[in-house]
Amino acid sequence: MTRTLLIENIAELTTNDETLGEGLGGRIADAAVIVEGENIAWVGPTHEAPAADERFDAAGRALLPGWVDSHTHMVFAGDRTAEFEARMAGESYAAGGINVTVNATRAASDEALAANLERLINEGRRGGTTTFETKTGYGLSVEDEVRSARIAGASADAVTFLGAHLVPAGADPAQYLDLVVGPMLDAVAPLVTAVDVFCETGAFDGEASARVLEAAAAKGLATRVHGNQLGHGPGAQLAVKHGSLSVDHLAFLSDEDVEALAGSWTDWRGGAGERGTVATVLPACDLSTRMPLAPAKRLVEAGAMLAIASNCNPGTSYTNSMGFAVATAVLQMQLTVQQAVRAATLGGAIALGMHEDGWVDPRGVSHKRIGVVAPGARADLQLLDAPSVTHLAYRPGMPLTSAVWHAGQREI
Repeated sequence: MTRTLLIENIAELTTNDETLGEGLGGRIADAAVIVEGENIAWVGPTHEAPAADERFDAAGRALLPGWVDSHTHMVFAGDRTAEFEARMAGESYAAGGINVTVNATRAASDEALAANLERLINEGRRGGTTTFETKTGYGLSVEDEVRSARIAGASADAVTFLGAHLVPAGADPAQYLDLVVGPMLDAVAPLVTAVDVFCETGAFDGEASARVLEAAAAKGLATRVHGNQLGHGPGAQLAVKHGSLSVDHLAFLSDEDVEALAGSWTDWRGGAGERGTVATVLPACDLSTRMPLAPAKRLVEAGAMLAIASNCNPGTSYTNSMGFAVATAVLQMQLTVQQAVRAATLGGAIALGMHEDGWVDPRGVSHKRIGVVAPGARADLQLLDAPSVTHLAYRPGMPLTSAVWHAGQREI
């Protein structure tokens, strides 16, 4: 028989299910959770908790879903410290630095790339992250993109093909686009669940980006868009038009962009009706590139679905601390703590299509929903060394993650 675990004496439980608790986040005071195998079996007040095989005393600390990091670039080699230093000295960010990482990644061994990815995942896990998306995009050849996808799929929960990251140095843009939507996509499609495109000046324009999204859809793959990072552009509108899971970055949005993102969720009620395109903001990247902060509060107030992710990569956001991203979203993007926590958990799950039972990982394994602490969901949990999630922003930068369970197994 599957053993059960009772986590009791939780000062504040964030469930992300408003039918279970109070206010945004569905919070329950003096709560308990029962884990059965990989899944949540019961949630409620401690004094009503049924018996279980094992007990864990939360001792008046806060429990919430594990972070869902829905946007990273963790299959890479090399270092871009000099680029960061120059940016801090006043140089503006341009996407061309990606080629530095491409050269280093192509030269690295499979073992080195896998070891670096595992190191970053372990760092994220210690900070409370239980679900990781990562992208290809530092290979930019058929062989190296396939290699990146294979390495990513061995460790990450979701793998996204980003062959349309940048045109490699010396390549013809039209010929490279043909390669991306043709032989490269054909080769990598069995290893990924989504396709991304960097729709930006210096990368791929609206017409080229639309070709990538259409080719992905023809393969039956979900899509995402990097958009509106360096200036106003068509990325957000393209993502909505093509039914993309998310559009990410979003520092430069017009009123029409915000309206389109919010409008894509008009008929969605937690599963009823067509889902829309998630607006994913990347606070650590905005700080590192010294770009305007994405208008997270404006998006939420308009009715858009928001996610927060780390954008962990060696050039513009070399951190996978979701706690840092959440604190920044509260302190500088003006979200409430509950809005930020929801965006970094349930919002990320929705951005990955993992908010419903039956999502399939890159290995073909079907899973329970994530991003919530509710009966039937996967038991991905983090316990804070604090009595409430408010401390994530009240004590920014402090290592508050006390314990982590992933699929019911305690890992930290």
